Amino acid sequence: MENDSLNKLWQAQNEPSEISNVETILNKAKQQRNGQYISITVMSVTVVILIAYTIAFATNQWNNFILGLLLMISSLVFRILLEFISMYRKKSQIILMSQKLYHAYLKKHYKIRLMVNYYITPICIAVYLYGFYLLLPYFKDYFSEGFYTYIVISGIISLSIIIVIIINSVIKERRFLKHLREV
Repeated sequence: MENDSLNKLWQAQNEPSEISNVETILNKAKQQRNGQYISITVMSVTVVILIAYTIAFATNQWNNFILGLLLMISSLVFRILLEFISMYRKKSQIILMSQKLYHAYLKKHYKIRLMVNYYITPICIAVYLYGFYLLLPYFKDYFSEGFYTYIVISGIISLSIIIVIIINSVIKERRFLKHLREV
């Protein structure tokens, strides 16, 4: 639902507004949702690359190489699912609630998001890192020293970028929650 539609819906209500600037909250929520789309896209591209790599190089035998890839893929897929569930729940609640109830719902929603980002996301990152760690001996055996070094460095840089995106998202969500509490 677009911002204009929400404004019309809220303006049609007879309840007095406790929120001083609905447009500000809607814009911040839209920015946060766009950040979620970016996170989902980055993680999805990574999953596609890992699946392609698994299909191309996985053997028929169960080993740490396959375990590592599956851990990496599963941690990212789990995090993507959490993002989709979070977005869907929030979007479905918009239509059903009054402005006052929606404001209270947003506070609860972003508290839950912070819990996910503080507890579940680090676990997903740890599982991903462990999966990557399990792959390193295979990479060292099958690739040249230079390419192995490239994989290690690019893996660290990629993970660092993902962590920075997550931290940035958490900071924005904390600011938004603080703004919701002030209003």
